[in-house]
Amino acid sequence: MGLMDFISVGLLLLSAVGLCLAQWSGFQQGQDPLRFQQQQSPVLASQQVDQASQLSASLGSLRPVMSPAGLNPWKLQEPGSSQSKRLMEAPLAPLTWHFPVVPEEPQQPDVPFVLHVPTPAQSIAVQCGERSVYVEVKKDFFGTGQLVNPSFLTLGGCAAVGEDPGAQVLIFEYELQACGSSLMMTGNELVYKFTLLYTPEVLVGTPIVRSDAAAVQIECHYSRLHNVSSSVLRPNWVPFAATKVAEEVLMFSLKLMTDDWMFERPSNQYYLGQFLNLEASVRQYNHVPLRIFVDGCVATAVPDVTAAPRYSFIENHGCLVDAKLTGSTSSFVRRVQNDKLHFRLESFRFQQANSGLVYITCSLRAVMASTPISAENKACSFANGWLSADDNDQMCMCCDSTCGFNRKGRALSDSGLVSEGKATIGPIVVSDNLQ
Repeated sequence: MGLMDFISVGLLLLSAVGLCLAQWSGFQQGQDPLRFQQQQSPVLASQQVDQASQLSASLGSLRPVMSPAGLNPWKLQEPGSSQSKRLMEAPLAPLTWHFPVVPEEPQQPDVPFVLHVPTPAQSIAVQCGERSVYVEVKKDFFGTGQLVNPSFLTLGGCAAVGEDPGAQVLIFEYELQACGSSLMMTGNELVYKFTLLYTPEVLVGTPIVRSDAAAVQIECHYSRLHNVSSSVLRPNWVPFAATKVAEEVLMFSLKLMTDDWMFERPSNQYYLGQFLNLEASVRQYNHVPLRIFVDGCVATAVPDVTAAPRYSFIENHGCLVDAKLTGSTSSFVRRVQNDKLHFRLESFRFQQANSGLVYITCSLRAVMASTPISAENKACSFANGWLSADDNDQMCMCCDSTCGFNRKGRALSDSGLVSEGKATIGPIVVSDNLQ
């Protein structure tokens, strides 16, 4: 290839480059490249044809180069328009918005505070007489300045017999054996026990109460060696005639005992799930040996044994049915003394009573110790069958039916009965389980 050939190739390349630049400006203006090429002047088109013919003749056997028309013009276009580039490069105004600042709460200084624990109010006065008890109760029962409703205060279920409006005092006066009182005998004293009950009702139109129920124990103590009056002292020696007249008068008692059955329990507070250890006993004095039985027992929420709700857990002449009715393990304890009988009762509360108070009243009977165990004289517990506390299970079979007296054709003395009586214990306070 000569020098002229190289010059011709260079001229052809320059014209091709010029054509590409013209087309490129068309591309930037958004025109179709083919339409743009057709819009060129005929002179320019003929010049391009002549130059292409000369280039083909001069190259001869050389390979043909790719025409600019064979390129994809869209691949040469830069992304984005010049207008968008100018917008992106323009300076932006700085942001002025920011999150709001939460003001800090001022800290509270230390405040001197002492929880006021209410002290028991001195609102009850008691005078024990020879045959009766006299009790005065302030209507400001809790010492808070709020007067209680007189109908909410009872002495063992007995209402007030009078009121002193000037002193705002309620008056109770009843005989020692009334109002659900219980009699306890110690070594030197006779003790009559009463319970002053405050049982508020729900406020009218609301489901709430403003005060809790309360139970206050009242006791009258009398020396066993003296009269309760101002008479002369009784001598310790009693004539035989008086003893013979009084020998049939027996003293029954019902007590809460400690777990080892050695002492009387000093507290009447229990929690659900605990057991009440109860001891029924009879004082013999100069009498022949006696054996005691619990004929029946009823639990109530108030001292009145006929009140509702009531739960009979010993019935049918000595059948402790609580275990059979509720699945508990309440039972009589095997007897070790004729004049005492122990039984265990699982604690409970009455569903309708929020106070948790329970009163237990039992019918007791004393027979001569030589009297054999019978359907009338028995102490039976249920544990997969009826078991006797006196090792005579056969006499307990009637607990599933009726164990009645059959005195027709037999003397009353055949049953060995010496005396019968009742004994009440309470209130027993039963609280919910500890969490």
